[in-house]
Amino acid sequence: MSIVLTFIVLTAQAQQVIQFHHNGITDQYTLTEGDSIYFDVNHTTLFYQNNANLIQYAVADIDSISLVNDISQNIDVTYNGAVANVINPWAGNGVTVDVTGADVVVHSTSVTQDINYFLSGSSTDGSFKIYSDKRFNLILNGLTLTNPTGPALNIQSDKKATINSIVAEVNTLSDGVTYDPAPVVDGLTEDQKAALFSNGQIEFIGGGSLMINGFGAAQHAIASDDEIDIREGNIGISSAAIDGIHANDGYYQKGGSVVVNSNGDGIDTEIGAFEMQCGELTVNSSATNVNAISSDSTIQVTGGTLTLNVYGNQSKGLNADMGIAVINGQITAQSSGDAVLVPTGSGNEPAYSSLLSTNGDLLIQGGNIDLTTTGKGGRGISGDANVVVSAGVININCTGNGATYTNSTATTDAYHSTGIKVDGDLTITGGEVTISNAGTGGKGIDVNGALIIGEEGSDPIVHVTTTGNSITISGGGGGGGGPGGGNNGNYDESKTMKVDGNVTMNSGSVTIDSANDGIKSLGTVTINQGVLSIVDSYEAIEAPFITVNDGEVSLVSTDDGFNATHGSGGESNDGSLLLINGGTIYVDGSGGDAIDSNGSVTITGGVIAVHGPQSSPEVGMDYNGVGNISGGFIVVSGTNSNMTQGFNNTSSQRSVTMKTTQSVAANTLFHIEDSNGNELLNFKPKRSYYSVVFSSPELVNGGSYTIYTGGSSDGTVTNGLYTGGSYTPGTQETTFTVNGIVTTVNF
Repeated sequence: MSIVLTFIVLTAQAQQVIQFHHNGITDQYTLTEGDSIYFDVNHTTLFYQNNANLIQYAVADIDSISLVNDISQNIDVTYNGAVANVINPWAGNGVTVDVTGADVVVHSTSVTQDINYFLSGSSTDGSFKIYSDKRFNLILNGLTLTNPTGPALNIQSDKKATINSIVAEVNTLSDGVTYDPAPVVDGLTEDQKAALFSNGQIEFIGGGSLMINGFGAAQHAIASDDEIDIREGNIGISSAAIDGIHANDGYYQKGGSVVVNSNGDGIDTEIGAFEMQCGELTVNSSATNVNAISSDSTIQVTGGTLTLNVYGNQSKGLNADMGIAVINGQITAQSSGDAVLVPTGSGNEPAYSSLLSTNGDLLIQGGNIDLTTTGKGGRGISGDANVVVSAGVININCTGNGATYTNSTATTDAYHSTGIKVDGDLTITGGEVTISNAGTGGKGIDVNGALIIGEEGSDPIVHVTTTGNSITISGGGGGGGGPGGGNNGNYDESKTMKVDGNVTMNSGSVTIDSANDGIKSLGTVTINQGVLSIVDSYEAIEAPFITVNDGEVSLVSTDDGFNATHGSGGESNDGSLLLINGGTIYVDGSGGDAIDSNGSVTITGGVIAVHGPQSSPEVGMDYNGVGNISGGFIVVSGTNSNMTQGFNNTSSQRSVTMKTTQSVAANTLFHIEDSNGNELLNFKPKRSYYSVVFSSPELVNGGSYTIYTGGSSDGTVTNGLYTGGSYTPGTQETTFTVNGIVTTVNF
């Protein structure tokens, strides 16, 4: 046995009795100075030293421990239908109790703290109101109380009230639809905002249950002009015309189980924060434009289990004005509400349903978050400032479609659902984020600022999938390029990552499966390290400036793989740049230019395998400016288009562009070896090809090389490139000699 793992010195003062609630019964002992509580080494047995007596309990059997006054000093209120019976040991000592039928009013001017009021029995036309100069305890022992004309419990004191629901007891409080006018005291009209109302702080303890039926037409179920603390017990709110729980100075849950059903906000805090530390909280919200949990301050979740079911249009799950922090715990939230068009200017602007929404920063530092939205335009996470994910597991599933509308400037526009929408910057440095969006026009990640993934020493995991069709805002003409065949049309497309600022990947793993563009940025895309895999897309990466410094990059697209562009199109040099300094890169562009730049292409390093299209006029590599290579290894298969490009003579590393007039079948090896039989290239394009562009530091001026097609290799193959092993020759096509920086060969 451990002498003291936990040691508590208990003093009598006003609290004279300790109660151990276990297995549905309560044991109580009178406290003496020096009493202590301690545990065995495994924390499975509790020992209570009470004067000369040592009492022990199995920890698993204990429901709760409470400190109360000597029960002989309790004020007892028993409701019996139309009457209430009161036993008041404090009469003449500062506590008066007035009873009218079953309406009980307490006035306490006693200087003693923690006077206990035991409330029990049942009445369909009764109430309990208290005025107290000191903090006090309300002990509910099987109380069923309905006040048809006002609050059932009305605490007109700014001192702390502790409400203790006795173990194994069910207590029920109900108010009326219409309240009588509130009394005026000292020139001020009393608040009576809820079925259970308090001017001061409320703390809920005990292992029993408290059920609230909020029938008041303009009232909450539970309200405090101070703060509300949940430590123990089961609290259920069946209905509320406004908020289920309304707290001026904050809501703090450190245990217990709370279930809220309301027509307004589930839980609403004003000046104070909402904090979930432990326990269980479930909010069911069905009204339009409400919040499951709302705070004019901040929301913080550090533990516990939080379940939000939000069904109303334009409604929110967690909604905070000043920021949200998720440190730990489990959040499961679902929303089926649609976006609502709000008249603005010469048209409308959509107001969205969102499950995590804040005007401040959103910080996710741990925990498990599961978000599901099914309504039109529904959002999983919506941040007006910055969103930072450093740990935790986040799963977001959106299925709601988008739609067209007329915006505030009288222009046809479209709205859509989004997994994560951020007006500021989105930074993901840790954890695992999985987003799936099946809605038309739906986005996985949409950021107005910058997107940063990873940092030194971290390995975040990001999976983003979109499968929805594009929304046609205005149709285009013929000639390809956009959905429906028109390149002049305007479409809201289902992109996985849409970023107005810069995209930077420093580490981690990112997997993208997109119905349209994989990563589209109006600024820069920079890959410094990590593993980026775009398994399907229309265009894999599009930005004016794209840089790969290192890492593993795999791009699969039905149009362009890399597309460096300012978006103006055409054949002139727009100043954009694709820069590859290192890394291992695989590009599979089946229907467009696998590597495309409306400006220039510069390669200084890396290993790059490019499987270009099989049909003209698209090519394996296309640029409007210059194509320079000074280092690295690259092979590009492509078509017989007259637009086929190799590298420029301004390069410092030699390259060779090889063409044939006869199509070479898909998956046919293309092999180059030098005059000594040393292999320079063994490549198997996945589509039929007419051209191959190749550059390597091993190409030397004046060197003689032989081209083979077909044959086989027992080397290791990665993205069509073979390394090691031996090559069994197929058909020898031709030999060539490298002369200068750029050599052109026909085979």
